Amino acid sequence: MTSILFRFLANAVALAAAVWLVGDITLGEEGASTGSRAVTLLVVALIFGVVNLIVKPIVKFLAFPLLIVTLGLFTLVINAFMLLLTSWIAGDERFEVGGFMAAVLGGLIISIVSWAVNMVLDRD
Repeated sequence: MTSILFRFLANAVALAAAVWLVGDITLGEEGASTGSRAVTLLVVALIFGVVNLIVKPIVKFLAFPLLIVTLGLFTLVINAFMLLLTSWIAGDERFEVGGFMAAVLGGLIISIVSWAVNMVLDRD
């Protein structure tokens, strides 16, 4: 149970870092309060976690030949599509990714930050 909570927190921190570092990724509406944006961040982190849990393994299985040919670099494209899918599910008023290149950069940032936070928080 704590592992799920740690992964959820890592996703939330990683999404916050991507929103902060990539200008084309926005969270919440323009004049929203900090509390409203925090709730929105938690909802988007939950959606992102579910997308990564259900959709990503299927896409990776179907893209296995491309992953082999590109030596795993196609994972960046898969991560970008998972971020775009999260944006579509959450709705543009909550979470918006401004294009494919923003999604690639955001996916890269999310992967790195999520990995680092998981390394710090996971004390098994």
